[in-house]
Amino acid sequence: MYEVIFLLILALIWIIFASIQDLRSREVADWLNFSLIIFALGFRFFYSLFSENFSFFYQGLIGLGIFFVLGNLFYYSRVFAGGDAKLMISLGAILPIYETFSDNLKIFFFFFLIILFVGLVYTIIWSIFLATRNLKGFKKEFKACFNKNKNITYLAMFFGLILVVLTFIDIYFLFFGIIIFSFPYVYFYATSVDESCMIKRIKPKDLTEGDWLYRDVKAGKKLIKANWEGLTKKEIQLIQKLHKNVLIRQGIPFVPVFLISFIILLGFLNYYNIGFLRFLGDSSW
Repeated sequence: MYEVIFLLILALIWIIFASIQDLRSREVADWLNFSLIIFALGFRFFYSLFSENFSFFYQGLIGLGIFFVLGNLFYYSRVFAGGDAKLMISLGAILPIYETFSDNLKIFFFFFLIILFVGLVYTIIWSIFLATRNLKGFKKEFKACFNKNKNITYLAMFFGLILVVLTFIDIYFLFFGIIIFSFPYVYFYATSVDESCMIKRIKPKDLTEGDWLYRDVKAGKKLIKANWEGLTKKEIQLIQKLHKNVLIRQGIPFVPVFLISFIILLGFLNYYNIGFLRFLGDSSW
C-alpha cells in the first residue's frame, strides 16, 4: 500500500508544478512530464526487484502504453494541446495501483469520467470569466457571428420548436428540441469567446515553441502556416527576423483540470479505501 501512496503523492506534486507552469506561461515543459515517467517507472522497477513481484512494474508499463495511445488520440483529434497530452501519458505510469489489469482499467475509466466532467465545468467557468472581462469585444463578435449565420439560427429554431411541440407524444422530444434550439447559440458563444478573448498580439521575442499562430505569416519567401502543432524554433527565428509583432491564439490552461480531477480521485480512493473496487462491482484489492 505504501508504494502506491508514494506514487500518488509523487504525481500530485508534479501536477501541482505543471499547473503553476501552465497558468503562468500557457505551456508545460517536456522535462517535467518525462521526469515523472522516469521517476515512476524507476521506482516501480526497483520496488519490484526487491519485493520479487514484477507485476507492479509491468502494470506501470501497460498503463503507460494505454495512456500513450489515448494521449496521442486526444492530441491529434485536437482535444488536448501537446503539454496536456504528455501529462496524460505520464500519468499512465502512475495510475495502475492494483495487481490485475482489469482492476486498473476501472481506475482508468473512472479517472477519464472525472476529467470529462471537471473539464466541462472548468471550461464553462473559464470562458464566462473571459467573456465578462472582455465584454465589449465579446458582444461585438457575438452579434457579428449571429448576423452572419441568421438562416442557420432560424432553421434550428424552427426544427427545435417542432420537436418541443411533439413533446405530447414523447417527453424525449423536449430534450432533443432544446438541444437543437440552443446549439447555434452555444456555437456562437464559443466562437465569440475564441475570437474576442483568445487572440493576442505579441512581440516575436516573446514567442515560445508550440505557440499557435492566429493566421498564416509570410516570412520572406516562406509561408508559415497556422496549425495545431504550433511554431517550431526555426519558424520563430524567421518571424523574429522579419516581423515586429504577430497574432497568436492562446488556449485555456487545461492542466488545472488534471490537478482537480486527480485530487477528486485521491479523495474517492481515500474514502472508499479497500472498498473502492467493491463499489465498482469487484471486492478484490
